[in-house]
Amino acid sequence: MSRYLYRLGALAHHRPLPVVIAWLLLLASVVGLALTSGGRISTSMTIDGTPSQQVIEALREKLPAASGGQGTIVFTAPEGERLDTGARAHAIATTSTEITTLPVVVDRAAPPVPADSVNAGSPSATPTVGASPSHHPLVVNGSPVAGVLVSRDGTVAMLQMQFTTPVDALPEGTVDSISEIATRGTSASGVTALPSQSLQAMHPPIGGHEAIGLGIALLVLVLTLGSLRAAGLPLLTALTGVAIGVGGAFALSTTITLTTATPALALMVGLAVGIDYALFIVNRQRRLILVEGLSAADATAKAVATAGSAVVFAGSTVVIALTGLTVIGIGFLTTMSLVAAPTVALAVLIALTLVPAGLGLLGEGIVSARARATGAVVTANEEQRLANRWVSSLVRRPWVPVITVVVLLGLAAIPAATMRLGMPTGATDSLDSSSRQSYDAITRGFGEGFNAPLVVVAHPRGSATFDQAGVAAITQGLAKTAGVSAVTPTGVSPDRSLAMFAVIPEAGPDDERTASLVEALRDPGAGAAAAADVTLGVTGLTAVNLDISQRLGDVLPEYIAIIVGLSLILLLLVFRSVVIPITATAGFLLSIAATFGLTTAVFQWGWLMGLVGIDTGGPLLSFLPIMVTSILYGLAMDYQVFLVTAMHEAKVQGMSAGAAIVHGFDHSSRVVVAAAVIMVSVFAGFVFSDDPMIKQFGFALAVGVVIDAFLVRMTLVPAVMSLLGERAWWLPSWATRRMSGVDTEGTEAAGLERGPLSRPRVGPGATLR
Repeated sequence: MSRYLYRLGALAHHRPLPVVIAWLLLLASVVGLALTSGGRISTSMTIDGTPSQQVIEALREKLPAASGGQGTIVFTAPEGERLDTGARAHAIATTSTEITTLPVVVDRAAPPVPADSVNAGSPSATPTVGASPSHHPLVVNGSPVAGVLVSRDGTVAMLQMQFTTPVDALPEGTVDSISEIATRGTSASGVTALPSQSLQAMHPPIGGHEAIGLGIALLVLVLTLGSLRAAGLPLLTALTGVAIGVGGAFALSTTITLTTATPALALMVGLAVGIDYALFIVNRQRRLILVEGLSAADATAKAVATAGSAVVFAGSTVVIALTGLTVIGIGFLTTMSLVAAPTVALAVLIALTLVPAGLGLLGEGIVSARARATGAVVTANEEQRLANRWVSSLVRRPWVPVITVVVLLGLAAIPAATMRLGMPTGATDSLDSSSRQSYDAITRGFGEGFNAPLVVVAHPRGSATFDQAGVAAITQGLAKTAGVSAVTPTGVSPDRSLAMFAVIPEAGPDDERTASLVEALRDPGAGAAAAADVTLGVTGLTAVNLDISQRLGDVLPEYIAIIVGLSLILLLLVFRSVVIPITATAGFLLSIAATFGLTTAVFQWGWLMGLVGIDTGGPLLSFLPIMVTSILYGLAMDYQVFLVTAMHEAKVQGMSAGAAIVHGFDHSSRVVVAAAVIMVSVFAGFVFSDDPMIKQFGFALAVGVVIDAFLVRMTLVPAVMSLLGERAWWLPSWATRRMSGVDTEGTEAAGLERGPLSRPRVGPGATLR
């Protein structure tokens, strides 16, 4: 492969303008499509086949008007005043009527049941069984206002809405229009209108915070490459790649469901790997110019053949890890992976084509005359000094770093044992957000359970149908269920084979008691289902989120097993060793455990949460562990390959095991450190996002890279290899004969023949095994 990469690098360097123009045309086309496609961003995440989704499908068939999304507008009075009397009550009533008469809102005054059917109430009815005296309907001119409840102290009211379609499928601008109507109709009377989280405007969680990470990345590039001109190239090419990748996702968002987190994840990963892969090429080219005295053109071709081979392997590993998520069969995870994976593939293609073209445009100016005169000396005697001291200390006393790292990561992993998974709710949004203020107002006025309404659907067993007595019996049974605060029968299908109820739990959406209640209601042999001889299904946003979290938690061990198997096979092929793949994979598992532990400690336990800009702890995002596992796996294998490949090459060319460790670390650690610092900077920039989901991803990925790059790859792995000595490279003879290895360093390319290596400098007291 490296021979073809050599030719590709040479061609791009000698003819840079066609390459640059081709990429710019592609960029312009994708951006143009994205701007004109009218794509949509969705906040809903569903998984086909879950119990809650099956109930939604049944409602869509039997009671279509009840299968849409839900939303709440909360009204609060000025401090010390009420809103259920006088002008404020009239303003809320008028506003609520204007909203509920919109075509997208189910008519609450006339529930979708036949006139001669069961008089079971309407979707807006005040809970008729188990209702708490802490609230009552809003009454204006002697009549209750449909859908509006008022707290007992009269300071909080809420309008509950049932939409004809899911919220993200509403016509464009509907959510903003509802919020505008609520604010316009009540603000003059001093009432504050607050939309619930489901009614928040949908925007990609990408702001200006990413520039912080990019600024730090640019600084690291300047320090690593020695000039602003050389440092700017990886940054520009990485931005080109993510613009094409993320722009392409937006262009396709009319045909695929693009969640709010998807473009942010693609941007996060694309920037990190795009900068790193370009850095590997540029750094190798400069090194070949400074150390071997090659011309810029020859150095570029050779850099693409050598470092480019490693980039192809590293990028392929990340792409495989991401696309591996598709085998799990979860729709929104598949979309996320299939948006992020092409962005990584673009980073590889750009590193192999656009980067050498950029180097061709810069020509010999990529390295200054002063650097040419002194660069070889600096490279040989100064840049590797710190790395040599570090690796020599690892070789000298390997047990110390091994025990230290294992103990530290083991302690960091302890909080992961209590990790809870969940989907975003208003409970964990920032205190100054309208969704959080809405959540707190509902909790204050009605109880936290009103933030977690459940939709319970009953099916009679056999061929029976529902009558009024049957609905009443189910209602009574539901009200007696432990953990239920209130129950309202809300409709019966025209053929009377399905009855629907609104159930208010006592606890909030993130409370384990609510999850237990959902399980209890679904149990066919207990509680209300057994007493009324019916089958109960549970759905609604809270139940959907619980099912998603449960499903993702269940598949995480399965995915980790896939990753472990993949890691063992790939590294076995690359290094032709049994022990190195095992140690590398064990190190990755330690990294993941410690990453989840620290993320749990900060975002769930609340340790140092002020440093990441959150004010309330809560569950970790349910799809965070599996996405972070896939991304960190790919990055971990990058560092493993770039570090250990240099050691492997030294070993193949005759060095002892210990000398190969020192030599390989000396020659590869500096660029790996720079790459890791850049990745941490990019990921950490997303911690400053206003979106809690993106905060968690940015923190977990930044911490994960720090742990894996610096503690595992650059400390634990060399120390373990030193302990094992020659055994680290052991492979059964029968396997050696069958395996030719993978050329990740491009040594097969023309003009890259292996030659003797000088013995590395080793710190005082070090023993080469």
